[in-house]
Amino acid sequence: MSIGRVAIQTVSLSFFRFPSAYGRLWAFAQMGLARRPMKRIRDLQFWKLFGSGTGEGFTPVPNTEVYAILAVWPSFDIAKSRLEDEGLFNRYRNKCAEHWTVFLQTSSVRGRWSDANPFEPGTATDDGPIAALTRATIKPSVALQFWKRVPAISTVIGSDSSVLFKIGVGEVPWFHQVTFSIWPDLTSMSHFARKDGPHARAIKAVRAGDWFSEELYARFAVREAVGSWQGKNPLAAFKPEEGGP
Repeated sequence: MSIGRVAIQTVSLSFFRFPSAYGRLWAFAQMGLARRPMKRIRDLQFWKLFGSGTGEGFTPVPNTEVYAILAVWPSFDIAKSRLEDEGLFNRYRNKCAEHWTVFLQTSSVRGRWSDANPFEPGTATDDGPIAALTRATIKPSVALQFWKRVPAISTVIGSDSSVLFKIGVGEVPWFHQVTFSIWPDLTSMSHFARKDGPHARAIKAVRAGDWFSEELYARFAVREAVGSWQGKNPLAAFKPEEGGP
């Protein structure tokens, strides 16, 4: 995928795995301690620290092994530079057993996150691979109904051979949830979202029951991915169709 060297807002999403007891304790503590150094990072426009759920993250049971950091930067070059040079990101990489970062550029977005819209759509295309991010604040009164539906959705997305990567993370366990997935193209992503099944029925229930007090949906073009996850780069095997980017 070729995108010119112009100042286009770039989103980085970094995942870290901490299998040791010490690493897990350190990473858990950073959910509070890392907030101040994050605020001091130059050029950082928006950021969030995430924990995850067990399995691939789509469960209400916390996974103390996997954490993530989302960051929004004014350009791709600045994003690369800050992630390489900033002490906080270096500490995460030095203490984890495995890390993977994907760099994204927004193609479309709707909704709000912490009463703001942090993502600016640019010139990114939907040629593929395509990333989708959903973020929702779940109303406490319907949290149980929401989580009853999630295992079925997780099973469906986990068995979909088209998805290149998927994970569920969250800012606050059970109530502030984020799903992130990467697909080879817009067609495969749209097919999963719209076909009848647990996911489509959950979306209808959300709309009918007004389950979320705030939500955001964003689609991105994947600019680059570095590092490894479960021993490999999840996008290494991606092959665009003939005539693609």
